[in-house]
Amino acid sequence: MAVLIIKFFIMKVKILQRNVYYKVATIEIEIPDSVDEFDVQDYVNEHEELWVEQLEEQMRATDYEYGFGMDTDYNWTDKDQPCEYRYEVDKIGGHL
Repeated sequence: MAVLIIKFFIMKVKILQRNVYYKVATIEIEIPDSVDEFDVQDYVNEHEELWVEQLEEQMRATDYEYGFGMDTDYNWTDKDQPCEYRYEVDKIGGHL
């Protein structure tokens, strides 16, 4: 007598979820009035000692928000970058 053995194969399925959170930190620094508004980017880049540590402290104190952060009130444009620095003064701004 032949015995028929039926095997049931079990398929394992991985379920994954990716959540993206972001932080935005904002600080203000003072620079000399003699700096032309179109030279602000260069001045700020050349004087990182005025803002880097203060910005990092503010970033650590800031809570995470759910999402990409691209739809905030700031002019974020680098969608393919994990980090972005900007400056703004009198309706003029740009990347650092």
